[in-house]
Amino acid sequence: MSSTLYRHGVVHSPADPFAEALLVENGVVAWLGSDDTADGLVAGVDEVVELGGALVAPAFVDAHVHLLETALAAAGLDLTGASLPAVLDAVAAVAARRGAGDRRVVHGTGWDEGAWPEGRAPTRAELDAAGQGLPVYLARVDVHSAVVSSALADLAGLRDLPGWSQDGLVVGAAHHAARDVALAVDAQERTALYRDALRRAAAAGIVAVHEQSAPHVDTRDGLRELLTTTADAASALPLVVGYRAEACVTVDDARALLADLPGLTGIGGDLNVDGSLGSRTAALRHPYADAPGTSGTLHLTAEQIANHVTAVTRAGSQAGFHVIGDRALDELLLGMRAAADVEGSAAIAAAGHRVEHAEMVDAHSLAQILLLGLRLSVQPAFDATWGGPGGMYAARLGQGRAAALNPFADLAAAGVPLALGSDTPVTPFDPWGGVRAASAHHQADQRISARAAFRAATRGGWRLAGLDHSGAGELRVGAPAHLAVWQAEHLVVQASRTSTWSADARAGSPLLPDLGPDEPAPRCLRTVRAGVVLHDALG
Repeated sequence: MSSTLYRHGVVHSPADPFAEALLVENGVVAWLGSDDTADGLVAGVDEVVELGGALVAPAFVDAHVHLLETALAAAGLDLTGASLPAVLDAVAAVAARRGAGDRRVVHGTGWDEGAWPEGRAPTRAELDAAGQGLPVYLARVDVHSAVVSSALADLAGLRDLPGWSQDGLVVGAAHHAARDVALAVDAQERTALYRDALRRAAAAGIVAVHEQSAPHVDTRDGLRELLTTTADAASALPLVVGYRAEACVTVDDARALLADLPGLTGIGGDLNVDGSLGSRTAALRHPYADAPGTSGTLHLTAEQIANHVTAVTRAGSQAGFHVIGDRALDELLLGMRAAADVEGSAAIAAAGHRVEHAEMVDAHSLAQILLLGLRLSVQPAFDATWGGPGGMYAARLGQGRAAALNPFADLAAAGVPLALGSDTPVTPFDPWGGVRAASAHHQADQRISARAAFRAATRGGWRLAGLDHSGAGELRVGAPAHLAVWQAEHLVVQASRTSTWSADARAGSPLLPDLGPDEPAPRCLRTVRAGVVLHDALG
């Protein structure tokens, strides 16, 4: 039995848009209302939190993460924004610090050749020289390709695999094999890495993450550990909602996987139909503008997709697929329709199968998405990072095709269930950044309101996983107390602006931080899962 009273702040709750205080008892929202009433509750609670005008809001759900890679990226070389010489210098600095017998992999993430005057990736010869013969694995920013040294190529047996290039650039099967070596850690280290990534999530106001596990990303044992460790809020860690990307042919395959991973939410997630635009492996209907000889790669056929969806549906679970390009989406929808012909459209729609990313959705594809009842996990930070006339999307596709990417407004207006994710380590844990990006899309007609984006980043994450029946994602009486406390310079209602300490202009609508381009990012003061504090900077 425990109780915490939050008062003298602003509570984001459609149930009471004027609430200034909130009471949590035994992990549940027990009351919300005015400060005057809250003053009478002080004597009967275990803890009183003086908010000082801070915002209490539903905590975020990041609907697409890779925890092990996120932690390894944080522990390794951060190559974001680095030039080609700076990348090589960073590898050389690690090699210079290593002892003679230390042959651990030099791990780095985030390089992007798009803005480099050289216009190319680092080469294997350059990594061999900089790394002094050490095994080196450097993932491109999209983590769908990498460059490796000769030593790592030898360790992973890459030279005879599809996707190997003599210059050390690896994609496809060769990249998967390289990742197996680069991500290999012992059990104790893996546990520490998981906890580090989850604490980073909690510090960003995130109370649950959708882990997109796959054989080339992490092990079944690792996912089992995450599901077991975080199942109870008493762990003081964000909840891990688990997906495992292993293709199934029969319902027995699906049932065996579900039995081996108790608590698994879905079979799929990052089950790749194609790759990424940055690495030119996303499957397109028409060739890349900057590489007319390629249209990307399909990793799954419609027949394989249909078999998987049928098997998972019969097993009573949720399928999910990574889809970036329009050709890949065509193949996915063809497979989904074939599964619907076998199982019935109602059964497919009721299962709530997922599509991750879905960046190239036209009107015809959107109609099919609606008919099949698909749910989409989207990443607004992708548009913020690579969209616009001078961005990577325009370079890869040409400005005309690039302008149609990530049509958030079209999806939201059609009623497609949406959740927001980061795809960390591709982009970092930054849920307010995602909300900002969705409301400031490079194409003005594809912007959604900050309020709609915030709902997709909170309640939407619970909904996509089928976990919103308890009221998770909202602050109302009886709902789980999944909340975050934020310090923000200004809170806004629609287009108006008011000081955090002024609630006189609320007009009956819940306030949100002003996410304008000149506004500082909100700072997370506390993250709470079912009443348990995961992150605390209030003191």
